[in-house]
Amino acid sequence: MGRACGVYGEIFKCREIMTVEKTEYINRSDKKIKTPQKPAGVAIFWGLGLILAFVLVRHHNPLADQVTEQMKKVSGCVLITFTCIIFTIYYERILTIPAELFQSRKLIWKLAKNDFKNRYAGSYLGIIWATAQPIVTVVMYWIVFDKVFDTRSQMVASGLEVPYVLYLTAGLVPWFYFSEAITQGTMALLEYNYLVKKVVFNISILPIIKVISATFIHAFFVVVLLIVSIGYGYYPNMYTLQLIYYSLCMFLLVLGMSYLTCALVVFIRDLQQIISIALQIGMWATPILWNITMLKTDNMKMLFKLNPLVYIVNGYRSAIYEEEWFWEHFYSSTYFWIFTISLFCIGTLIFRRMRVHFADVL
Repeated sequence: MGRACGVYGEIFKCREIMTVEKTEYINRSDKKIKTPQKPAGVAIFWGLGLILAFVLVRHHNPLADQVTEQMKKVSGCVLITFTCIIFTIYYERILTIPAELFQSRKLIWKLAKNDFKNRYAGSYLGIIWATAQPIVTVVMYWIVFDKVFDTRSQMVASGLEVPYVLYLTAGLVPWFYFSEAITQGTMALLEYNYLVKKVVFNISILPIIKVISATFIHAFFVVVLLIVSIGYGYYPNMYTLQLIYYSLCMFLLVLGMSYLTCALVVFIRDLQQIISIALQIGMWATPILWNITMLKTDNMKMLFKLNPLVYIVNGYRSAIYEEEWFWEHFYSSTYFWIFTISLFCIGTLIFRRMRVHFADVL
């Protein structure tokens, strides 16, 4: 059986390599990657940054604390300026990888499907194992925190008016996506080291292959989340379409992080263990099992909201049962996108700087 599994896995690897060899014409050197002209691209980016800064400064919430709101505006303008400066200085380097991904989009899709199939190729139950552990996790958390410790009563006291299992599922679904995607994306270069050593292969597509592969499983759990919400009387409506938006937010966030971590883990193998520990801490630092309104002070709430996953987890809940649009949380949306764009720029810059050494180390 083990031998058969090994042969089966090799078949998928051979298919991937054959696909690569058939599409070598799109995987050339950086010199042939076409990017928009720098003056036009920089002007557009700065224009968007100025518009966003103007809207940020002019936005006013009469119900919010004025000192806190002023701090948000100043911080937002600083982040916008910093992002625009980095984009201007490293324009061509930042856009090289997005251009490569666009030109290799067909190859990326084929390899992502092969990666998803190959992951469960050697087991009897196949893809069922991808869904079994998360479902068991949701059930166990629900039993322990809702039935045993009666967390429900505490959540009601903090303002929660929905069934705890729905609240819990809406928080765990995006977290499972993040955890799976960042774990797999970090190991992309190590797992596909035989492709990294191919001179003609464009290794910049490997992290996104892993993230897309994790997206397939996430799509299944979004359906499970909708079924749970319908079971409790929360039927899909126009707000539910925001699940697409928040899934895109998670995709871009974890993609930027994957470029950074997969480049570093080649040289620092301990990073894999560090990420595992960080995920354990991150789950409790994100309001998944608890409600952020339970925090006593506004400063504590602001500190926890610096975690970009808070925006996404709360967004999933808004789309399912709170019936709020993402633009109603103006400061949170602005901060998230500035953070994500900055992270993607930094991640791709480090990846591009280090990739000439990947083959030598691996």
